[in-house]
Amino acid sequence: MEASEISEFMEQQEKASETHMMAVSFSISVLAVLVALVTVLSHRAHTAAVLNQSRASDEWNLYQAKKIRQSNIATTISLLQVLKPGDAAAEKQIADFRQHTSKWDSDLSESEHRAHALEMQVEAEEHRASRYDAGEALLQIGVVLASITLLTRQRIYWLVALAIGLVGLGYGAAGLLAH
Repeated sequence: MEASEISEFMEQQEKASETHMMAVSFSISVLAVLVALVTVLSHRAHTAAVLNQSRASDEWNLYQAKKIRQSNIATTISLLQVLKPGDAAAEKQIADFRQHTSKWDSDLSESEHRAHALEMQVEAEEHRASRYDAGEALLQIGVVLASITLLTRQRIYWLVALAIGLVGLGYGAAGLLAH
C-alpha cells in the first residue's frame, strides 16, 4: 500500500467512525426523551393510585361512621323498649329509627361496593406504575450503555443499549395498554 492509499483509508475510517458516533449520539437523545415520557407517565400512575387509595379510605370511613350510627340507634331502640315499653311516643321514635336503619343498610352496601371498586382501581394503577417504572429503569440503562459507546468506541455497547431501550419501551407501552 502506498502512503496516499493509507491516508485515504484512514480518512474513510474516521468518517465512518464519525457517522457512527452521530448515530450513537442521536440514539442517546431519543432514549433520553423516552425516559422523560415514561417517567411522567409513571408519576401520573403513582399519583392516581394514591388519590384512589385516599378515596377508598374516605369511603371506608363513611361506611364505618354509618355502621357506628346504626349500632348506636340499635342500642337506643333497645333502651327505649326496656325503659318505656308500650309508650306511644317511644314506639313512634322506634319506628322512625328502624326506618333510618333500613335505609342505612342499603347505604352501607353501596359504600362497601364503591370502596371495593376504588381499591381495584388502586391495584390497577399500581400495576401500571410498576410497568412504567421498569420501562424507565431499562431506558436509563440504555442511555448509560449508549454513552459508554461514545467513550469506548465499541459498537457492542450501542447495540446492547438499543436492545435494552427497546425492552424498556415495550414495558412503557405495556403500561399504556394496562387497564
